[in-house]
Amino acid sequence: MDIEEVVKSQYRAALAMLGDAIEKCPDALWAESETEQQFWHIAYHALFFTHLYLQTNEEAFVPWEKHRENHQYFEGEPYTQAELLDYLMLCQKEVEEKVKDLDWEAESGFDWLPMNKLGVQFYNIRHIQHHVGQLEDRLRIGAGIGVRWIAIESAGDK
Repeated sequence: MDIEEVVKSQYRAALAMLGDAIEKCPDALWAESETEQQFWHIAYHALFFTHLYLQTNEEAFVPWEKHRENHQYFEGEPYTQAELLDYLMLCQKEVEEKVKDLDWEAESGFDWLPMNKLGVQFYNIRHIQHHVGQLEDRLRIGAGIGVRWIAIESAGDK
């Protein structure tokens, strides 16, 4: 079993599901103000931390060029769907470039995550899926839209 390919395939699937949710979100739900965490907030938060936890450590992290301070903590003016789809593509590229160089046994690189690098990747993928679930729930309740389930996605499926 190739751990690198397993981790990459699960990232690909989770990010594809997040992308599906972002693409399907109607304008009326994107920045709906009746909820504390708007749809775009949750999507951006998931992308930001995906990007962060793919890095060797916090010091190595270079934020996305369109990052705005504290937006990862559910604050600020909305990003557009197109902007977040661009950020999604950057995260997908980071998966392909960064996962192959990770030392699974090394410390997390993040003082708030007391685990090794392999543990961080599972944590990160679960984090994406947690938020995909939230977004899917909003789409289903608010617009009758479902998000497709992707069990596994290989590099050739993209």
